[in-house]
Amino acid sequence: MTDEPNLLGAYVRARRELVTPEQVGIPVLGLRRVPGLRREEVAMLAGISADYYLRLEQGRDRNPSVQVLESLARVLRLDEDATAYLLRLGADRPRRRRRVRVRKETVPPGVAQLVAALALPALIEGRYFDVLAVNALATALSPRLSVGANRLRDTFLDPAEQALHPGWEEAGAGMVAGFRGSVGTDTDDPRVIDLVGELSLASPHFSRLWARHDVTSCDGAAKVIDHPQVGRLRLNRERLNVSGTAGQTLVVYHPDPGSDSAEKLALLTSALPTG
Repeated sequence: MTDEPNLLGAYVRARRELVTPEQVGIPVLGLRRVPGLRREEVAMLAGISADYYLRLEQGRDRNPSVQVLESLARVLRLDEDATAYLLRLGADRPRRRRRVRVRKETVPPGVAQLVAALALPALIEGRYFDVLAVNALATALSPRLSVGANRLRDTFLDPAEQALHPGWEEAGAGMVAGFRGSVGTDTDDPRVIDLVGELSLASPHFSRLWARHDVTSCDGAAKVIDHPQVGRLRLNRERLNVSGTAGQTLVVYHPDPGSDSAEKLALLTSALPTG
C-alpha cells in the first residue's frame, strides 16, 4: 500500500456526498444514514462493481480507465473543469516521491511595466494567489492589494477586506475552487500545505469549502466593492494568463463605460498622488 495521499478517493467521496438521490432519479424510502449517494448507488449508476468503487475510494486502485472516470463524472454531475481535474487525479504517474522546493515566482519585467502603466486597477496574481505586482489604482481599491499579500488569506482572515466585499462568503467559495484548480494535484508542494493548513485552522468557513473539493477555472467575473471613499462600485474582472510563467495571471478591473462605477473609479484615480 502506497503512503501517498489518496487524492482520487478523497475527491470522489467528497463529490458523492454532495449529490442527492433525487438528482439522479433514485427514490428515497425511509431515513438515509449518509449524506448524498451511497457507494453502491454510485457504482450501479456508473456501471462498475460496488467492490471496485470501494477500492477507488479507499485508494487500493488509483488508476481507473478514462471510461470509468468519465462515467463517475457523469454520475457525480461534474462540470467540465471538475471532470478535467478528476481525469488528472486518475492519470498514471510515477509513485516515487519527489523532493519539492518552494520556487520563487518572478514577474517578467515587461509585464510588471505594463501593470504599472495601465490606467485601470491591475495586478499580477501568482499560482498560490499571491500578489506579485500591482499598480497604485488597484491598491486604492483595497490596501490589501499590495505586493506580498495573499488573496486567499486576506479574503478569509482579514475583516477589513471582507467589509469591502458584500457577499464575500460566496466569492470565497469561488476563490477556493479556483485555488484547487490552480494547484491541481501538487499537494506535496510546501506552500500549498502551509497555506491550506493555516487557513483550515483559522477559518472554519475555508475548512468547509476545502472539504467540498470544488474545482473551477479562474475565469473573469463582475466584482462589487463597497469602497469607504467613493461608495459601491461594480467592476468587471478580466483574467489573462501570463505567457512564459507557471500559472501567473494578469487581473484587470474595469467598469462599464458611462456607468456610475466609471465615474467613481475616475474620482478615485484623480485622488492618486501624481508622479
